[in-house]
Amino acid sequence: MMRLRSELGMKTLLSENKGLLAFIALMVILRSAIADYNVVPSGSMLPTVQIGDRILVDKLAYDLRLPLTHISLLRLGEPQRGDIVTIDSRQAGELLVKRIVGLPGDVVELRDNVLFINGQPAHYHPASEPSEEGDGSDQAAYRDERFGAMDHAVRLSQTHPSLHSSYGPVVVPPGHYMMLGDNRDNSMDSRYFGFFSRSELMGRTRRVAFSLDAERGYRPRLERFGQLLDGAPVSR
Repeated sequence: MMRLRSELGMKTLLSENKGLLAFIALMVILRSAIADYNVVPSGSMLPTVQIGDRILVDKLAYDLRLPLTHISLLRLGEPQRGDIVTIDSRQAGELLVKRIVGLPGDVVELRDNVLFINGQPAHYHPASEPSEEGDGSDQAAYRDERFGAMDHAVRLSQTHPSLHSSYGPVVVPPGHYMMLGDNRDNSMDSRYFGFFSRSELMGRTRRVAFSLDAERGYRPRLERFGQLLDGAPVSR
């Protein structure tokens, strides 16, 4: 009798809340396979992306995936050098936000934080010092880094240079990509975790949805709402 009442109660609950349940299911599908926003918890992409930014992620930029999986049902586009992507990294065991610098087959090298791709150096010139919050308290120099269509700012620490400011040369294997953080001396990226496979690329981001400053009571950074990210063109 108790089991029957429990089953009837469950059926009644489902019947009364089927609209809510359908909405929740739709939102899960939407966020896992179509579009999402992610909180940025670290400063590895300074000055482009700040701690507390909520970035818009286009989950359909490269693949149509079976919801809640890494299974690609259809390829929709190809990752490009300069794209800022979210990565569900097996090596790191967490979701990362990095920039693609090396495509399959590229030979990539860093020499004292100067990027070389296929033997050709990126071009640099001084950039204005941006306003940063969180993980940006050390002395740093800022440079515009240009290589082909890739054009964005990088942050180079003057007080805590990375042991990996020189790296490679390495050859990016088929189906994989080399990622670096724009905060070159404070980024756990391909120099630590190796290359990232295409299946780990969960989407591309080009804009900040909104931004909250956790160090100031989650004060909104209104100037960052809807901001286009550095080096992220609206279209190709």
